[in-house]
Amino acid sequence: MSPPQKHASSPQVFKGLYRRPCITQDPSPNVSSPGSSEPGASQASQFGQTQRPSLPPPDLLSLGQHHLARILGICTSINASETLSGAGVRRRCHPCTHRGLVTMVTIIHCQQSLSPLPLCSAPISRQQQLRGVLLPSCFAGGTRKKPGAVREQQSGRRYRGKQTDGGGRGTSQGGMAHAASCLHSSCSFSLGAQLTTLSTSPRSSSHLPLLFLPKTMEEATKVTDTVPALPPLLERRVRQRQPTVSVLKSKLKQSATCSVPRVRSTLTGFFPVVRWLPKYKLREYIWGDLMSGVIVGIILVPQAIAYCLLAGVEPIYGLYTSFYANIIYFLMGTSRHVSVGIFSLMSLMVGQVVDKELYLAGFDLNEDSKASVPDVFNATLGTNLTIGKPHSVELMGLQCEKECYAISIATALTFLAGIYQLLMAVFRLGFVSVYLSSPMLDGFATGASFTILTVQAKYLLGLKIPRHQGYGTVAITWINIFANIHKTNLCDLITSAICISILVAGKEIQERYKDRLKIPLPTELVVVAGATLASHFGELNSRYSSSVSGHIPTGFIPPQVPSFGLMQRVALDAIPLAVISFAFTVSLSEMFAKKNGYTVRPNQEMLAISLCNIIPSFFHCFTTSAALAKTMVKDSTGCQTQVSSLISALVVLLVLLFFAPFFYDLQKCVLACIIIVSLRGALRKFKDVPAKWRASKNDAIVWLVAMSATALISVELGLLFGVVFSMTCIIFKTQNPKVSLLGRATDTDIYEDMDEYKDLTPPPRVQVFRFQAPLYYANKDSFLKSLYKAVGVEPFLEMTKRSKAEKKAKDMSSKQTKANGDKNNGEVIIALVQRELDFHTIVLDCSAMPFIDSTGMATFKGLVKEYNEINVSVLLANCNTSVIDTLQKGQFFGKNDQEISSMLFHTVHAAVLHANSTFAAAESRSEDSVV
Repeated sequence: MSPPQKHASSPQVFKGLYRRPCITQDPSPNVSSPGSSEPGASQASQFGQTQRPSLPPPDLLSLGQHHLARILGICTSINASETLSGAGVRRRCHPCTHRGLVTMVTIIHCQQSLSPLPLCSAPISRQQQLRGVLLPSCFAGGTRKKPGAVREQQSGRRYRGKQTDGGGRGTSQGGMAHAASCLHSSCSFSLGAQLTTLSTSPRSSSHLPLLFLPKTMEEATKVTDTVPALPPLLERRVRQRQPTVSVLKSKLKQSATCSVPRVRSTLTGFFPVVRWLPKYKLREYIWGDLMSGVIVGIILVPQAIAYCLLAGVEPIYGLYTSFYANIIYFLMGTSRHVSVGIFSLMSLMVGQVVDKELYLAGFDLNEDSKASVPDVFNATLGTNLTIGKPHSVELMGLQCEKECYAISIATALTFLAGIYQLLMAVFRLGFVSVYLSSPMLDGFATGASFTILTVQAKYLLGLKIPRHQGYGTVAITWINIFANIHKTNLCDLITSAICISILVAGKEIQERYKDRLKIPLPTELVVVAGATLASHFGELNSRYSSSVSGHIPTGFIPPQVPSFGLMQRVALDAIPLAVISFAFTVSLSEMFAKKNGYTVRPNQEMLAISLCNIIPSFFHCFTTSAALAKTMVKDSTGCQTQVSSLISALVVLLVLLFFAPFFYDLQKCVLACIIIVSLRGALRKFKDVPAKWRASKNDAIVWLVAMSATALISVELGLLFGVVFSMTCIIFKTQNPKVSLLGRATDTDIYEDMDEYKDLTPPPRVQVFRFQAPLYYANKDSFLKSLYKAVGVEPFLEMTKRSKAEKKAKDMSSKQTKANGDKNNGEVIIALVQRELDFHTIVLDCSAMPFIDSTGMATFKGLVKEYNEINVSVLLANCNTSVIDTLQKGQFFGKNDQEISSMLFHTVHAAVLHANSTFAAAESRSEDSVV
């Protein structure tokens, strides 16, 4: 007689071969129809039976319990002097008991047919105790808070987790229904067992689980083949991807649509000032913006003149750059606090390209004066000497001297950097900046700061040393400085010492009393004004040959198109400029936006900084970026919006129109002092190296490599070395990740690393292995080696040992056969040779495996095949959808994913339970075959 069947959609039938973790379910009871003449008729008709079964003899009951014990892998021994009822055995037997209720499973294994037997909680004899099976704690009614309460369709009242019928008789039906669910999840995958619920009383709607066991293994196989598997608890959504052509057509149609709201939205997105300026709160914002704008403008003027020394151009071009960059970012920027303008790192990189091109064009880098040699002789001797014409280069049909050629190179470089940034914004390539890690950027900035310090050191001493071209600028420059130390200009040295002392003292006072000071001290402006007056009235240039800034014209130079002929020469040099400028701008924008509670648009920031380079390049400006020091000043002085940038631009405009000529006698050593003191923050990073090393050795090594490569080789190669090395470190981490064997916490389904946590127990005869990295072509060998080492068995070596042992056993058996004439002795010896391993299943915990490629999928296939040859199963647990999709595409679970329910599990605990139950079933079949 076949097991009773029931509709698959009914919650009262639990059948199938798919292993599930124990989850609380509250099946709705089946209520007898009012018109039924016999109580419980509806249940009887469901199962195809006319009456409830009777209790079997004790021996059959014990036999049924024995088979269930094999299925569950649980066999409980109980003291003979105790019974399984009442509160006295509540803790002695199992934590499943609750309020005196002991739930026992009894099974009938009839010889002729399958007969269901409900769960009972009555006392059981000693013979039944010896083979009794206690269910887990979740089987006891009311021991856990279930997701939904048991809803009954009959009248009655609920009291302490029990349902009382009209007669006041209570049954723990919540526990019974939950017991059915858990028993199904524990047993329904093995031997074709089928679990159903049945009412225990005609007057009660409480349902008890029934377990049907086939009488023979043949019937078990037949039931397993015929009973369909339950659907998984988590069902994937079916996502239908639209054809690429239709997607492109819809996007093109959407982008080509033109309407007044769309035009308005595009313009306001392109110029964010149109959105926030009409909402400007004048009384609330104006004083903070005015104060911060004036202070930043005052700081900006001396720095703009000083950073021109780094860029290799005249001081007037630094003022132009500061003015135009602030105006454009005011119109297009989304950050309220970022200050965009000249930046020391950008100026250094521009200056290196300018000096290289000047050197290749044949200009003398030792020239310190704008006057040519014949002009000097004519002015000094009063004669008309014509020793030679000054060197010039034809550019765009005009003869261009050193000053003209230098700014032409800078503008061409700036234009290309802006074009690169614009292309990155159009094609949304902002992800490039993610490869610039924070330790790498810090190391790069520190190495560049050391290079800036080295380049400016010659101005502190008043030495006329040309900037070195090529690699090793820092080392060679210091060698040249010490070689020419006897030529030091004492006037410049004394002036530098005084200026550095004043600047450092002002910075220290600012940092120490920043809480008391309402505004930053304008130390740079005071030093510039004082040094200019001292140089002018002391005639330091004519008396002591001190280098001065020279004439700075007022007004603006007519715009000019950048030279396209020079762009092909500086095309590669513009790439690192574009990336670094964008990375610093976006990172500072996001940092201060998060600090002040608003958001920025990175793509708009990229667009804004690109136009801050493209448009000013027509007005004789060089590359700009967001500057950290001036941004921090704006934030600390009450800046509210980008109106402060507009005010800073007005301050620079006043200098351009009226005050620029007064800086003629400003010494270059004073400008060098301003640059060097501004590097204090970057140079202090050396003090953070020990803390970085303690926090993360990998980040500390990346910082040191990027800093050393930038300082000792060159700025461009330092950036490249830093990016490559940081990515190499990540690849190395994935090639040699942490691996671990997992153990189970007591009375839980939590599995963790046994080397890291205490009191973990490894599951019996199951190895749980975790690989904390993606599995791809570069680390597949590391994965296999670490797995073989962790479990202690390599399939190939194990097969080799077994083949050698079998061969040796065959030789021995053949000799004994010849001697004794026993034909079966050889088979017995070969059977004894088979070595039993300490485990029968390997569970791969894929929770720390974000993805696998085709090589990783092939590795999984080979692993399963090799271990199956030595009778070891391989199961997967905790796989994310990306890994599952890759495995399904590679038919890892067989054709049409036939084996997915027996190889893939949502939790490690479910995989372990399945492995133990499958192994117990296999042992039972082998014992039956032997009998």
